[in-house]
Amino acid sequence: MARVLAMAGVLAGTVALSGCLGLGGKTPDQLISLTPRTAADTGAVSNGKMSDAIVVLNPDTDRSLDMLRVPVRVDAATIAYLKDVAWVEKPARQFRALLAETLRAKTGRIVVEGGDFEVAGQTMIGGRLLQMGYDAPQQAVIVRFEAMRTGVDGTVTTRRLESRIPGVVAEAAPVASALNSAANDVAGQVADWVGG
Repeated sequence: MARVLAMAGVLAGTVALSGCLGLGGKTPDQLISLTPRTAADTGAVSNGKMSDAIVVLNPDTDRSLDMLRVPVRVDAATIAYLKDVAWVEKPARQFRALLAETLRAKTGRIVVEGGDFEVAGQTMIGGRLLQMGYDAPQQAVIVRFEAMRTGVDGTVTTRRLESRIPGVVAEAAPVASALNSAANDVAGQVADWVGG
């Protein structure tokens, strides 16, 4: 009997979420993007040698983040996608741009994006974007990033950073706002780590 009641509870939770989640191919009502909370001033100039630059690489992701849909973790083994909303471009690329702008503003150093500048001697920031979406059981937006910094001497250091915003309703507007805040928080943590 206890098992039946537990299954009924899980089913009820899934049904309640079904109005907020989507699995179909309908065009989304809203597109969301990440915008930097901290940005370099207009006209700001950085100069120096490429060997002093910070290179921000595209973070690795799993398949749930390698698309334009916003993932929703329903339970430990199940992922759905938020209904009626999609990213403007893939989250890893947006996070890279946000991180680069935050580093530029907070460190004052030359910051470049992508793999075209991968030459010896510069600080490289990469890693793995582990989570960037909505967690239904916790009713929270979570951004988790395993950052990897390669120093000028070739030393590699990793650090896991996270921002969690609880009490978010599984709807496009509040989730988009919380994702932007959480991503900015993680980018700020990376900048403090790199600059420190």
